[in-house]
Amino acid sequence: MKKLFATLATTTLVTMAAPAFAEQCLEVTLTGTQGGPPVFMGQAGAGTLVRFGDTENGCSDVLLQFDAGRGTTQQLSKARVPVGRLNAVFFTHIHSDHSEGLIDMAQLRWHFNSAGPKLDVVCSNDAKSPAGHILSCANFVGSIGDALISSGEMAQRLVENPKRLAGGPADLMNAVTFDPTNDPQVVWQKDDVTVSAVRSTHVPGHASYRVDTPAGSVVIGGDAGNDARKPPRATSTSDQVETLSKNADILVHSVIHPVMGPDGSTGFPPPIYFRQSTATDLGSLSDRAGVGHLMLTHLIPPMGAARQVPYPIDGGGLSKTDYVGAVREGGFSGGVTVGTDMATYRITK
Repeated sequence: MKKLFATLATTTLVTMAAPAFAEQCLEVTLTGTQGGPPVFMGQAGAGTLVRFGDTENGCSDVLLQFDAGRGTTQQLSKARVPVGRLNAVFFTHIHSDHSEGLIDMAQLRWHFNSAGPKLDVVCSNDAKSPAGHILSCANFVGSIGDALISSGEMAQRLVENPKRLAGGPADLMNAVTFDPTNDPQVVWQKDDVTVSAVRSTHVPGHASYRVDTPAGSVVIGGDAGNDARKPPRATSTSDQVETLSKNADILVHSVIHPVMGPDGSTGFPPPIYFRQSTATDLGSLSDRAGVGHLMLTHLIPPMGAARQVPYPIDGGGLSKTDYVGAVREGGFSGGVTVGTDMATYRITK
């Protein structure tokens, strides 16, 4: 609660309000809420901006971006966060709808912030899939400017300004990798802000994160799903993410609505449905873990969409009420944000 102070000037009998003390704040903005690679009504690709600071500086002491789908740079500009001010970017996994925005961000930072500091890019170590291919965040970061180098643009830009880093945007990236485990581990820290990670199931190398600050905590679940990829299972949500979410103030999580399930008429592929967390199960997780506020993102299907690409939606499209109702069926009575681009939730202390 804010505290107001007043001073009585006894000699003049004038009451003067003293300046209010700034409160510490944690602010979470959904920079993009598109579910998967399609595009609906111009929605940006998946991403979450987490800010910590105080109410005088707009919660801007520490600026962290979790996932960076298409359009992230434009969304950050709407939030008045220059890419040169970001402290770190975290990836839940290297799917294009979560990562392709880093290319634009890295190029822009190279143009105007080549003097540094480097940008920490935090993600899992190389992970081998059952099919034998390697998912590599480090390779993605290390080759972030290769297309522009091959096109000759980097050479031309260096002629314009030789103070830019000769190796292109990759020279300004600092890959910080870790092996995701079932138990939370600290993967990044700055002052009083700590970021922990756990292993979660979606694709090999998927990780989910928790940010703890003096103002509160937020968990970013990414596309996490249950280790059991199909029924029978108790829930579609991740046991690891549930552990990470214990008493969190905010949970940000991708969501699929039960209307997309095999029992419906959409024809949506069951394997894709089963690897996502349903709105109802996320409600149950939030209730069990004692989460304060649930923010749904990466919505499948988007609100108002008559189709999820080729798959028709029963009733011609879902509303906010449909998503909130599915969460309530899971037993969660706390606050719910059904994700739209730039939706923001702030807590102060």
